[in-house]
Amino acid sequence: MKSLLSKVKACDLCKNHLEPNPVLQVSAQSKISIIGQAPGSVVHRTGIPWDDQSGNNLRKWMGINSDTFYDANQIALIPMGFCYPGKGKSGDLPPRPECAPQWHEKLFSNMAQPKLTILIGQYAQKYYLGSRTEKTLTATVQHFESYLPEYFVLPHPSPRNNIWQAKNPWFSNEVLPRLQALVQESL
Repeated sequence: MKSLLSKVKACDLCKNHLEPNPVLQVSAQSKISIIGQAPGSVVHRTGIPWDDQSGNNLRKWMGINSDTFYDANQIALIPMGFCYPGKGKSGDLPPRPECAPQWHEKLFSNMAQPKLTILIGQYAQKYYLGSRTEKTLTATVQHFESYLPEYFVLPHPSPRNNIWQAKNPWFSNEVLPRLQALVQESL
């Protein structure tokens, strides 16, 4: 795993499109894997995955503290795109498409089987669930039970999604308690 992580962190597949700075956290023993979108600008600068308000929200959703979250033997943090994709019109650009096909299978084949895999956002969900996703992200998250035990699906924990959460109280009432229980069981 150490050799593979060195290769991933030295990856420059996207150099013609953006400034490579792969950010991830993984161990062969990780019990939970979180597959997100791509690092934001803050994470690009710090090099620490989920080191922003979205990460604070995600840890709160999961019911865990930073020490647990940043223990690679507990939690693997593997984005769809390992580098910051840049700014778009209404938020960050989508993750670069090169990373997941190049690295995900290699990373997972070097890990013991995680007890829980969390797919955050539409890019991870479409990649891993394919045609099993619903027509909308909201519908996919509403049907989260149908993807268990293989995957747990979540929207992105960005503060920009606070309006979505307010419109969908079932998320806090039904999804988050189930997520927290599964996280505790997995750890």
